[in-house]
Amino acid sequence: MKTLRLARVNPGALAMLAVLTLSACLLIAGMPRMMQNAFDQAMTQDFDSAPAQQYDLTAITESYGGPQQHIGDAARFAQWDKELRALLPAGLRPAVRPAGAGTSHMSAKTVSTPVFGTGGMSYINLAWLSDGFERVQWVEGRPPGKPATKRFQNADIPFFEVAVVAEAAQKMGLTIGAEKILGESDYAAIKVVGLFKAENPADRWWSHNRDALAVNEVQPPGKSDVERHITTLIPAEALSALRGDSRRLSYAWILSVDTAALSRIDPRDTLAYVKEYDKAVALNAKNRVSHRLDTQLPSLMSAFLTKLATAQTIMYLALGGLLVVSLGVIVLGVQLVLDRIDQALALMRARGGALPQVVATATGITAAALLPAVILGYGLPFLVPGPAVLLVHAGPALLLLTGIGYAAARAALEHRTPLHERRGDVATAKPTAKRITLEILVIGLALAGAYALRTRGLTTQVAAQGQDPFLLLVPIALTLAAALITLRCYPYPLRLVVRLAARARAAVPFLGLTRAARARTFSVLPVLILLPALAVSVFASLISSGITSTQEVAVWQRAGAPIRLEYRGILTDQAIDRIRKTPGVDRVVPAQAGRVQIGYSSERADVLAVDLAAWRELVAGRPLDLPGQPGGSAVPALVSPELKGRGTMDIGWQSRMKATEAGVIEAVPGFFTKGRFMVVPFDTNQRTGTRVNVNTLLIGGSADEAAIRAAAASAVPDAKLVSVTGAGEIRQAITGDALTGTILTILRIVTVALAAYALVAVIVTLVISAADRAAAVSFLRTLGLSARQAQGLTVLEISPMIVLTSLAGLALGLVLPAALGPGVDLSAYTGDLAIRGYDLDLLTPALLAAGLTGVAVLGAYTHTAISRRRSLGSVLRVGD
Repeated sequence: MKTLRLARVNPGALAMLAVLTLSACLLIAGMPRMMQNAFDQAMTQDFDSAPAQQYDLTAITESYGGPQQHIGDAARFAQWDKELRALLPAGLRPAVRPAGAGTSHMSAKTVSTPVFGTGGMSYINLAWLSDGFERVQWVEGRPPGKPATKRFQNADIPFFEVAVVAEAAQKMGLTIGAEKILGESDYAAIKVVGLFKAENPADRWWSHNRDALAVNEVQPPGKSDVERHITTLIPAEALSALRGDSRRLSYAWILSVDTAALSRIDPRDTLAYVKEYDKAVALNAKNRVSHRLDTQLPSLMSAFLTKLATAQTIMYLALGGLLVVSLGVIVLGVQLVLDRIDQALALMRARGGALPQVVATATGITAAALLPAVILGYGLPFLVPGPAVLLVHAGPALLLLTGIGYAAARAALEHRTPLHERRGDVATAKPTAKRITLEILVIGLALAGAYALRTRGLTTQVAAQGQDPFLLLVPIALTLAAALITLRCYPYPLRLVVRLAARARAAVPFLGLTRAARARTFSVLPVLILLPALAVSVFASLISSGITSTQEVAVWQRAGAPIRLEYRGILTDQAIDRIRKTPGVDRVVPAQAGRVQIGYSSERADVLAVDLAAWRELVAGRPLDLPGQPGGSAVPALVSPELKGRGTMDIGWQSRMKATEAGVIEAVPGFFTKGRFMVVPFDTNQRTGTRVNVNTLLIGGSADEAAIRAAAASAVPDAKLVSVTGAGEIRQAITGDALTGTILTILRIVTVALAAYALVAVIVTLVISAADRAAAVSFLRTLGLSARQAQGLTVLEISPMIVLTSLAGLALGLVLPAALGPGVDLSAYTGDLAIRGYDLDLLTPALLAAGLTGVAVLGAYTHTAISRRRSLGSVLRVGD
């Protein structure tokens, strides 16, 4: 009954506590779910960007002859497929699609089968793909039929009807009706009866069978001609004849992995399941033939785990700071409620109420505000997609327990004896030796941890050992150390200023600063809120700006120009002119890329002939630093570090020439990043009397990649040889990563939330201390204090704590990225370009400091204006 009555007379304080609790629960319980959902989507996105051949589970067995090692019919393939699927660990089965779904299929292929009489320069393999004919369209001819026999060199050999991709008809002479003899000792004959093309070349199913979609051309060492390899398709009826004592056969069972379902399994569990399945497959011998598992899933998963570890570190650092600040704000809100009911509790205690009754009343009214808000704040985040991690359940419970626990402890401490008044504003208790020792120990451990983190680095075995907890503990320790230093040190400069103010004639500075130095115990709580709030906000701002700026640098390092067109041929003047006249094209810088011979040896180097001055003008204003082209009568060359120190080199390009080393460059944006390369003037070949064969254009202006491709398609004879790369597409590839977007989004949300909580902390502090301040101002008004002086007094009382804490939080936020050092490797989110330094962007800290100061000043003036309307009799008691 007392609790309900107290709640009715203090609705404002309870409503504020409920709103603060609800917002904290929504953030603490909602953002981890959003994070985990983004992590799952990021893993799916990463895997989907890789060929299915890399992450699918492929069981392979190879046969080199022998009747027991051959599989002569599709039914036997299907039986072995069932047995291989039965070996899957239970935890991995939800991520593997059933037979015939997705990319699941079976195959039998010959390996490296030469064409008789070609001297090993032409290879035609035979392949049965379980559902291959269902995924092709017939360009000419018909599907192959049953095998037969053919007489060759006084022996009957298998004769297969085959289907081949249409490209092979041109490059390898495999037209309809063409016959070939395969093998060098175990012969087989083929006849082309059908030409096909893939029904959907982008189907991920084809990533396992790219050898059947295109002719693979290989340049053998020391030969001028190229080897050509193609795989032809045969029907299931031909399996019975696909055998031979010396013919190498490869049988495969592809188990399609569902990347979306895989993302719902813990990545480390997935690694264990794949390892277990690998052993099971190897031990499952059939007819003395064992299988081996071929998959890059563990490598892909390990790479993703390494990338994910940094994201999780940044996220949990931000969420950890948000949780700490939320707890502090909840404690401040509870203190506001206790301050409003303090007189009622004191009166209850004075009239004989037991301490447990007083504590129960305080906790009851606190729970009345906290419990509904926590329940609602815990339930609403379940509308956010994503799995519920531990923090989703523990965060709201921790907020509830902290609020109720603080209310009980504070009420018990304040009302342990009836009418026991204390003057916390007169003297401050000195800390004990044990407390000072403990604080020094915490500060020392924080500094030692930061030093050790920078020197020893982190564990690199993220996939096996998980995230390094050292990286999470050091920032927490540094924040706690900074808070302790601020709490212990901020009275000393105040006392110095108080001594100086005491010598002045004006009383307001002395009184305001003295009250600030003798603040009540709970007034130090804002330090524990403002400091981590500002530190994490500044840290988040630096990380966010560092990622964004480095991403832009990476974009231009990869692109080299707004649009780069490369052609595997020679661009005519007419083609260049047509592209130059494309709407939106402002400038075109021609270049010639190629490979040169160093000396008369087999050593080769990449070369780019370009006008560097024109290129610099093209990319002016972009984060791209290009060197100037050195002059000279010879051929001045900027060389890579691998060619450094060679002086004048004799190189063979379109003609022989001598290039003189004129400087060293680490990379050429858009072209070369490592290896042997050089940049020479655009007219280098003209100097030797040969023509400059332009094959590259650097294009500037507002035209997009599609417009340039369309112009190139009409300007060059074979548009398939044209490659168009734009900065916009590269930017989308780098910034479109799900993890990157999640990091930036959550950092911005945390920054805004912490800024809001910092402002709330200032407001609540003003409200909590309003009664004491009103009494002090009323006393001073009887002595002639004016309204303007009262406003100045309030500002001087509040400002030192806000200013000093803001400076400490700003300093800690600026130090954190450097302190974490090697632990914050964000290159996975910046196009593999390391963040070399975090720009000191003071916009966010300045806005936060300005907001805090503005709220403090506004609160001081508002409070003074309200207090001025009150009569002295409403504040002062008889006898005061």
